[in-house]
Amino acid sequence: MEKLTKEGLEKLRQQGAATEKNYIKVGFSSCGIAAGAQEVYDVLCEEARKHNADVEIKKCGCVGICSAEPLVEVRVKNMPRVFYGKVDKDTAIKIMEKHVCGKMLVNDRIYDLKVN
Repeated sequence: MEKLTKEGLEKLRQQGAATEKNYIKVGFSSCGIAAGAQEVYDVLCEEARKHNADVEIKKCGCVGICSAEPLVEVRVKNMPRVFYGKVDKDTAIKIMEKHVCGKMLVNDRIYDLKVN
């Protein structure tokens, strides 16, 4: 078995990032559902269809910040991975139009940002 080096690990990470699809994950824990996650999910699915967006909309479990629900994680190639909080219908539309389609962040709702 070959020893994995720091350079080898970075190469594997870059290969994985290059093949990873764009996605949006909506937190569907009980607090997310109570805060409106179903409506946000439905709006995102409709907007993705409307814009013919190259993005997969997924449901996920607890993200861990109950006070910020509904939480939405967005990963678009060549952009930072972003967690948006307190997402409502209007913010979901902005996320699709600005972040996914326009490659611009929706700054007023960012809770966490990870450079991929």
